[in-house]
Amino acid sequence: MPRKPRIEYSGAFYHVIARGNQKQRIFKDVADFQKYLLLLTVYKNRTDCRIYAYVLMSNHVHLLIETKDVPLSKIMQGLNQTYTMYFNRRYQTVGHLFQGRYKAILCDKDAYLLGLLKYIHQNPLRARITERVDAYPWSSHHAYTGKNNPLGLVDTDQILRLFSESKSRARSKYHEFMAAHDTLDKTSVYATIDQRLQGDDEFVERVMEQHVREEAQARQKKKGLDEIAQAIEQRYRITVDDIRSNCRTEELVRARRVFSKVASELGHRGSVIAKYMRKDPAAITRQMRDTTQEREVRLVLKVLGGNKSTSQA
Repeated sequence: MPRKPRIEYSGAFYHVIARGNQKQRIFKDVADFQKYLLLLTVYKNRTDCRIYAYVLMSNHVHLLIETKDVPLSKIMQGLNQTYTMYFNRRYQTVGHLFQGRYKAILCDKDAYLLGLLKYIHQNPLRARITERVDAYPWSSHHAYTGKNNPLGLVDTDQILRLFSESKSRARSKYHEFMAAHDTLDKTSVYATIDQRLQGDDEFVERVMEQHVREEAQARQKKKGLDEIAQAIEQRYRITVDDIRSNCRTEELVRARRVFSKVASELGHRGSVIAKYMRKDPAAITRQMRDTTQEREVRLVLKVLGGNKSTSQA
């Protein structure tokens, strides 16, 4: 049965599992674990998502991620590709490091947040790698105990406040929670609706309604960006495929800057522009701040009618 498309929207909460291709190791030593966490931090900051939990095992990764404007697919594509490039360079290998498409379960955050947090942090215990959660260094458990949260990677405050407004008391309650009987077993963790969702009927209905609504909004935004692309083509004789390519001629670089600036002027967010152009959101942000093409931007806006109320993102 073919996989169904992911459901993505701002504020979506996912349990993500990425496994090594053919169960191969994706982390061979300390440097590999550290590199992945560094890249995860980079993509968290770049996309403004939230990381509530992680555990890095030798051949797979678990993450709890809440997205904002940038969809999960963009975050994971960048993270996995960048780490794969690092891994292949370091070990002089080629090809895919991760097994096909990562698994992402869209969950009811209110119902599953704490249970999934505990399940992820206890993964090394179930794998019999260690007898104590505290003894395993490559999980976000240590961020919740206050011992280690490098570069502020893990967003602990929201979860700790579920235990207590006092941070010290919250950490003590967190320890008690971790020591108590499991709240979710493996069967419950991977039980899904429609292959993609984890929650009750009300949650599924709410998610599908929001998904349909945001898909309709995305189609309207795309129409606006298509009109901008047509104006760029008239001005520079450059197609959308040219803009989305990796080619960096002077004319293409200029056209991309103008496209990003015009789209921004007409109300499109950087994440939407980046998705349309198939570019890194950080690169689009730099283009939107560029002031060297203001005259060209005004000319294209004039072609479009300069209506800034069009296609608000």
